[in-house]
Amino acid sequence: MPRVSQPARRRGTTSAARDRAAVERVVADYYESWFAGDQDRMRASLHPDLAKRSVEQGAGGDPFLSTIGAKDMVEATARGAGKKYPAGHDVVICDIDEDLATVKVTSAPYVEYLHLARFGELWLIVNVLWRRRPNSAPDR
Repeated sequence: MPRVSQPARRRGTTSAARDRAAVERVVADYYESWFAGDQDRMRASLHPDLAKRSVEQGAGGDPFLSTIGAKDMVEATARGAGKKYPAGHDVVICDIDEDLATVKVTSAPYVEYLHLARFGELWLIVNVLWRRRPNSAPDR
């Protein structure tokens, strides 16, 4: 007999709207701070144990997983690494289920999948899987 999973408990309409707005704010903080070089705003959007990953090509052409953390993101933001790109991003909230959210964001230089979690009343980005978009500016 096939196993049928039950739909996740959904929060009330008002709570769901509040959660959606909070997730959108955190995502906006993450992107706007990157493009503006605002390290404090970046830090506030990230869980300290953030894992941001991308699949890169090694010298021999073999793919490998590259990982950076919250400290690396805050430092890169402070250096202005995101200022060389045009600001702006499109957000698709894929799912919000209780205290978890999955979001896809497309900007001029990147496509990113973000996982957020609620810590008390605070939503934070805990995981990011990303790739550079073709024809985006190279890292400096």
